[in-house]
Amino acid sequence: MAAAMSLSLSLSLKVVCFHAFAISLLASNHFEQSADTYIVHMDSSAMPKPFSGHHAWYSSMLSSISDGRAAATTSTSAKLIYSYSNSINGFTATLTPSELEALKSSPGYLSSTPDQFLQPHTTRSHKFLGLQRGSGAWTAANYGDGVVIGLVDSGIWPESASFKDEGMSTPPSTWKGKCVADANFTSSNCNNKIIGARYYNKGLLAKYPDETISMNSTRDIEGHGTHTSSTAAGGFVEGVSYFGYANGTAVGMATRAWIAVYKVFWGGEIAESDALAAIDQAIVDGVDILSLSFHFGNNSLNFNPISIACFTAMEKGIFVAVSAGNDGTAYGTLSNGVPWATTVGAGTMDRDLYGILTLGNGVQIRFPSWYPGNHSPRNRPLVLSECDSTDEILKFRGYIVVCKESYDMLGEQTYHAREANATAAIFITDEEAVSLDDTRTEFPSVFLLKEGQTVIDYINKSSNPRASMEFQKTEMYTKPAPMVDTYSSRGPSPESPYVLKPDILAPGTSVLAAWPSKTPVSDNFYHFWYSDYNVLSGTSMATGHIAGAAALVKAVHPDWSPAAIRSALMTTADALDNTQNPIKERGSNDTATALDVGAGQVNPNKALNPGLIYNASAEDYVQLICAMGFPKKEIKKITRSSYKCLNPSLDLNYPSFIAYFNGDISAPDELVQVFHRTVTNVGEGQSSYTAKLTPLKGLKVKVEPKKLVFKSKYEKLSYNLTLEGPKYMKEFVVNGHLSWVSDGGKYVVRSPIIATHMDPGHTPDSFGGF
Repeated sequence: MAAAMSLSLSLSLKVVCFHAFAISLLASNHFEQSADTYIVHMDSSAMPKPFSGHHAWYSSMLSSISDGRAAATTSTSAKLIYSYSNSINGFTATLTPSELEALKSSPGYLSSTPDQFLQPHTTRSHKFLGLQRGSGAWTAANYGDGVVIGLVDSGIWPESASFKDEGMSTPPSTWKGKCVADANFTSSNCNNKIIGARYYNKGLLAKYPDETISMNSTRDIEGHGTHTSSTAAGGFVEGVSYFGYANGTAVGMATRAWIAVYKVFWGGEIAESDALAAIDQAIVDGVDILSLSFHFGNNSLNFNPISIACFTAMEKGIFVAVSAGNDGTAYGTLSNGVPWATTVGAGTMDRDLYGILTLGNGVQIRFPSWYPGNHSPRNRPLVLSECDSTDEILKFRGYIVVCKESYDMLGEQTYHAREANATAAIFITDEEAVSLDDTRTEFPSVFLLKEGQTVIDYINKSSNPRASMEFQKTEMYTKPAPMVDTYSSRGPSPESPYVLKPDILAPGTSVLAAWPSKTPVSDNFYHFWYSDYNVLSGTSMATGHIAGAAALVKAVHPDWSPAAIRSALMTTADALDNTQNPIKERGSNDTATALDVGAGQVNPNKALNPGLIYNASAEDYVQLICAMGFPKKEIKKITRSSYKCLNPSLDLNYPSFIAYFNGDISAPDELVQVFHRTVTNVGEGQSSYTAKLTPLKGLKVKVEPKKLVFKSKYEKLSYNLTLEGPKYMKEFVVNGHLSWVSDGGKYVVRSPIIATHMDPGHTPDSFGGF
C-alpha cells in the first residue's frame, strides 16, 4: 500500500510539474505551440440571424479568432474539418492554444475536447500488442509484405473476407508453391494472398484405409486452419463479430504477408507422416515462416521426425513457431520444446466477453460467456437441483435451474441440461477456471466459480427467488492483462530441458478470427450456429500471433537467422502487465515465472529494433545435441549431415537461462554454474550497455563484464553469467532476469533466468507435471 501511495504521489507530482511547465510555456509564446484538433460543442440557438446555416457561422467564428501566424499557413476552410448538426451541434477544427482560448469566449460555445484515436472493437490482439495503422511495426515492415507464412493445419476457407488480396503484391519469382485443385477447391481459389494450397492424407489413409475423407482438398471444414491463418496474416475486415461479441475490425498480425496452406488435419486426426510431408514441401516451396499448431510429441529429439524437420527448416533460414500445448499448469507439461523452434504460450487480452446475471434482490454477477443464442431469460424463477439426470431437469420447465457441481459432475450436468432442453441453467463449479468453450450451450447458461455461493444464499433466503440473464457483452481495456491462461502448458521442456521453454507469450484466449461459413462454431451443440468469424482459445491461436510477428521482423531484416528473429522477439517482450506489475497466472493469480510465460508477452514494435541479438547457427545446435549424449548415428539423423562434435556444450547461445540445483550426490555442496553468451550489436554503431540483474533468492548471481562497449554495428561481444548456490535449492523455482540497458535507455535487452531443484533427467509423471 505504501509503495502504491508513493507511486501515486510521484505520478501526481509529475503531472503537476508538467502542467505548470505547459502553462508557463503557453504564456510565453502561444505561437510556438503546435495546433491540435478539437471537437467543439455549440449552442445552436445562439447562431446570429444573418447566417444561413451552422457551417457558415462556424467558418466566420474561426476566421474571427484566427491566430495571425497560424492564418499565414492555414486557411479557415482547412481549419474546419467537420460541421455537425445531427449527432451533435458543433464542429471539429484545428486550433492553436490561443485560438482555443479565444473560442471559449465566443457566443454559443459550450465545451471542447481534444480529438482522440478511439480503440476499435476488434480481434483486439493486434491493438493490445501495440500495432496501429500508419505507424510503428506495421509501417516499418510494410505490414509483412514480401514474407511467406506457411501454415501446417486444417486448411483454409478461401472465400473469407480476411483473405482478399486487395493491395497485395504478386508472389516472388522464387516461389515454387502451387494451388492443388480437388474437391470444392480450384486454382482460382488462390489469389495474391493465398499463394499456395496443398493437402496431405496418404499417411492417414494408409493407417485407416476405410476412412472417408469428407473434403479431399485444402478447403477447411474444421475451422482451425482458417482461424490461425487469419490470425497470422488476415487482412482488415470491418464490422465483424461473434454473435455480437467483440464487434469491430478483424485483422491479422502481418496483413500483407502471403499465406501458403498445407492441410494435414482430418477430423482432428494428424498422421505424423502427413505433417512431415507438408513441412518437407513447405521448405522446397520457399516459405519464410512456418506455423505448427499441433502437438508433435515429447519424444527424444532423435525419435521425433517433426523436430528433425524443424531442424532442417531452421538450417534453410525458416523461422518455426510452435505451440506449447494446452495441457495446463503443471511443470513439464510443455510439448514442442524444440531448441531450434520458438515455443509459444498463451495469455489473455485486455478484453472480456461476458454476460450479466441479475438476481431478484438486485445483485448483479458478471460471468464469462461465449453463448451465441439470442434468448435472454427475464425474471425467471430459480430452483436448486442436483441436475443428476435429464428427468430431474425436465421437472423444472420455465425455471432457471441452478446446478451445484459435486464429484466432478459438471460435464454430466451440462449433458443432462442439453438433453432436457433446459430453459436456462446456472452451473456452479469448484474448478480453477471455466473453459469458455463450455459456455457455448444451446440454452442460456451461466458458469460460476466462487460467485456461485451468492446465488445459493439468495435462493435459500428468498421466498420467491428469481433472476435475469443478459449476454453478448464486451468490455475493453480490462486489467490486469495479459495473464498466462490456465490451459497453457508449462516448462521445462522434456525434450531439451537445458534450454528454457516456453520462449514467449502471445494472445491465445478469446481470439476472434475467420471461420468457415458452413462449419458450426463449435461441435458442442444439438443446435448448430454458424458465423464467418469465431472465438477460440489455445496456444494454437497464440502461435499464429508469433508467426505474424516474426513475419514483420523478417520483412525489416530479411537476412536475419531464425535465432536472431527469436532473440528480437524474446528480448523485447513485455514482462509487465497493463497495471505495470509482473504478469500473473489466471486462476491462481500468482506471479508467473519464465516457465509459464517465457520472456513475456511479445511486443512487435520493439522487436524490429532490439539493440542486441543472441544468434545461433546450425553448428551451435549440433554442439548442444552432442552434449546431450546422442550417439554419432543419432546426431547424423537429426542434422542430416556429418557435423562433428568439436565443442559439445549444453550452454546454447540463447536469450534465456535455466539452471538446475537438484541435489546430485556427486555434486559439491555449493554449485557454481556459468553461462557464456555472445551478443551482436544490431542497434547504434558506437554504444554501451550496462548489466542489470534482479536478485534470485538463495543464490549469488553475477555478470562479467558488467559493461559491454561496442565500437561498431554488428560487432560481437561476450559475457558470463554465474549462478552460485547450494546443490539442492530450498525453493522449487526461483525467477529473475538479466537486462542489458544501453546508455540513455533506448534499448533494454532482457533475458529471463530460472533456477530450480527439479531434475532435468526426469520426464513429467502420469499426473501431468514434474
